[in-house]
Formats: sequence, C-alpha cells, structure tokens
Amino acid sequence: MYQNSSEKHLISIISPSYNSAEFIEETINSISAQTYQNWELIIVDDCSKDDTVSILKKISEIDNRIKYFTNTTNQGAAISRNIGLKNARGRFIAFLDSDDLWYPKKLEIQINFMLSNSYPISFTSYELIDEKGLQLGKIIQTVERIDYQGYMKNTIIGMSTSMIDTHIVGKDFRFTNIRTRQDTYLWITLLKKGFNAYGINQILAKYRVRSNSISANKLKAAKRVWYLYYNLEKLGIVKSTYYFSFYIYNALKKRM
Repeated sequence: MYQNSSEKHLISIISPSYNSAEFIEETINSISAQTYQNWELIIVDDCSKDDTVSILKKISEIDNRIKYFTNTTNQGAAISRNIGLKNARGRFIAFLDSDDLWYPKKLEIQINFMLSNSYPISFTSYELIDEKGLQLGKIIQTVERIDYQGYMKNTIIGMSTSMIDTHIVGKDFRFTNIRTRQDTYLWITLLKKGFNAYGINQILAKYRVRSNSISANKLKAAKRVWYLYYNLEKLGIVKSTYYFSFYIYNALKKRM
C-alpha cells in the first residue's frame, strides 16, 4: 500500500464518474504520475452501467489514496461532486472529470502558485483532445485574474484545471443541483462573494471532447447559461442579455 509523502498540504481531488470505463484508468494514471504526491482521490460513481466500478475497485486496492463511492440511483454530477466535497479531507480541493487528463507538474505548479500568492481560487490553460486522446489543435488560454463580473462575461475557468484553498474560501460551498453547468454556477456563487480566481498561463490539463457528452451540444449549453443568468441569478432581461452577449462572443472566440 502507498504511504503518504511528507509534503505538507493535502489536495483532495474530486471526480464524478458515469460510464467512464474507457477513460478512467488513464485519468487516474495522470494523477498517479503527478510530481506532487500528497493527494487523495475521491471518485463518486453515478450508477455506471459499464465496468467503471470494477476498475475503481481494482485500482483502490492498489493505492489507498484512491477512494470511491457509488450512488444508489443516478443523481447527476452536482450531487456526486457534493458527496466528494463532504468526504474531502484536504485543505486544497481540485476537480478532474473522469475522462480528462493532467500533465505531471499540474498539482506542483498550481499549489506553489496559490501558496506563494495567497490566492483563493486558481485555474490553468488547457488543450482539447478527442475521444482517442489526439490533440485537436485548440488551446483555451487563461486570463490573469477574473472576478464576478468578468466571469459572467467569460466563463473561462476549466473545471478540470481548477483548485480551491478552503483556508480562504471556507469549506461550506456546494454545487447547486442542476443537471449541467453546475460547475459554472459554482464559480458564479464563489466569485459573487468577492473572491477572485487567478490564472496560470500554462497548459497543464487536457479536456476530452466527447460527442455524447451533455456539454457537446453548444445550443443547449448556451440555453443553460441563459438559465443561470436569468432564472438563478435573477438578473432581469437587460442584465442577462448584456452578460449573455459577452458569453456568446467569448465562447466562440475560445473555440476559434
């Protein structure tokens, strides 16, 4: 069994999974290969119908830093991530979707960046890959700093690149139970409290674009963002339209 390293700050990595058997072992391997080794991985499986759970059982028996939970009914990523948060022990919280990948120095670079600057939230640049892991030639660059108003115009924080320092932000944050865009709304709620998020302009993650993912349909994704602005944030038609127009512009710009 693996013995925890002497590195001081534990990072809790939270990963929801659903029918991820094709990718999840590669995702976990990208965590195991990190140069920063004081982490725990909490995977919450949402009633997968494939071999995801058997893979998790096998891997967790090899490395005791890896823990997995299984939902009794399919509840969505928000509930799964909240279960992960409830069981997280680390000062730092990182998120990695079960089909995305990290470069080996991701955690080391990010935690040093946050500690040296006392930043509450950070995120990194990332690149897009296809279902086979091939590069799509598209890179999503960070911005240096983003606040609530800036994020409402440009939802730039990649979930699988993000990290939160709970000593600054606190431990009481949770995901709102909506089917998709719950990650976007998490950043809206945290930044609205006055926190800023800070970008690391290095490509430290790979985001896998899957044709059958909920977020693959861009029109539906845009409708969900409108729902966040108009229905959840209750900004009214004028402000919602103002922020949404910037969101559309920046979403197109990121993909060009």
